Amino acid sequence: MLARRGLLWSALGAVAAPPPSDRIRIVLMGVRGRGRSLTQAFAAQPDVDVAYVCDVDSTVVEPALQLIEKSGRPRPPVVSDIRRCLDDRSVDAIVMGTPLHWHAPGTILACAAGKDVYVEKPVSHNIREGRLMVEAARRHQRIVQAGTQLPSLPVTQRFQQYVESGRLGRVLMAKVWNVQLRRNIGRKPDEPVPAGLDYDIWTGPLPPLPFNRNRFHSTVNWHWHYGCGDIGNDGVHQLDIARRALQVGLPRSVSGMGRKIYFDDDQQTPDTMNLTYDYGDKLLQYEQRLWNPYGLEACDNGVAVYGDRAVAQFGHFRGKPWGFRVFDDKNQLVHEDQHEGGSIDVPHARDFLDCVKSRRRPRVEIEDGHLSTALAHLGNIVARTGRSVQVSGEAIAGDPEADALTRRGYRRHWSTPRLS
Repeated sequence: MLARRGLLWSALGAVAAPPPSDRIRIVLMGVRGRGRSLTQAFAAQPDVDVAYVCDVDSTVVEPALQLIEKSGRPRPPVVSDIRRCLDDRSVDAIVMGTPLHWHAPGTILACAAGKDVYVEKPVSHNIREGRLMVEAARRHQRIVQAGTQLPSLPVTQRFQQYVESGRLGRVLMAKVWNVQLRRNIGRKPDEPVPAGLDYDIWTGPLPPLPFNRNRFHSTVNWHWHYGCGDIGNDGVHQLDIARRALQVGLPRSVSGMGRKIYFDDDQQTPDTMNLTYDYGDKLLQYEQRLWNPYGLEACDNGVAVYGDRAVAQFGHFRGKPWGFRVFDDKNQLVHEDQHEGGSIDVPHARDFLDCVKSRRRPRVEIEDGHLSTALAHLGNIVARTGRSVQVSGEAIAGDPEADALTRRGYRRHWSTPRLS
């Protein structure tokens, strides 16, 4: 187990380093979907031991176990209750690929148990949960990395450096787009809980709903009770990059629209959004259409950063790897750069593991993840209320109905986050 000392963040966001350990013992919590990709990325690291696989659905763990075996490691124990892993003092870190509604509860529990955390995006279900996660990381002096992995790619860092170099001129605006073809999920009735699923733990601190296939696994993000739609599921990656490029936090106001105008199914969250985040001297725009097969600017998910001399676009254009391109004031391509190839998950996993050892600030520390995810939440509040909102700190000013959507209620459960 990694040595633990009294570690405090300094004013610069660094911590005193404990003696390094050769190996890091992790728990893979939630191993389907993104969790399976994280399993592959972390199991490939030479200094990682997988102490447990933790998943409440016994039907999804076998592919993850096979990936672990393929990496040359023995099959770890499989558990459904995260408390068993948190009680194990030999565990250093939790890698969380669960559904969204478990991100905040799981992170807060892990921090309280003295574990570092890699938590998938979006980090929270609502703005208040995100702040609770930041507070838990600070209170327990934990390393918490948010799973928006693109900033760990060297090409993304070069994009940021280009924006900051002044070659775009005065940077005033950025645009994010999430334009792709999602599927119609149809309509499904409630049904009995399937065999092999611990539905009580899966529900966690949320008020329980009947089991429904359209509120489970790959469709869980499209229901307000559990998820925050595709602006949080996919758009948050590009919102994070745009926010960093503009060097901003939360806006002073958000306006626009978001609703379902295409799909006729059980999805509650918008398939179409057009939002403006007003920072006073800068603007950030978000455009979402989940019913287009042709993308925008030759890619489905992208970022454009506009200066008064040039524009830089980040994305994966016409099937190329992630990268960026720059057009000057004559609309001529003057610069192009691409990801060198290989996994986009491994560099971010590696950054987290190195931070567990060194105690330095991660590439996307939980405060960064919270601010970028909060942009998605604010956009959803505009969509759900149908009106613009004025942002005051991390609250909505002068609109109690909208402000109520910055947080949620919980049932009495062992995983319920501490609210103060």
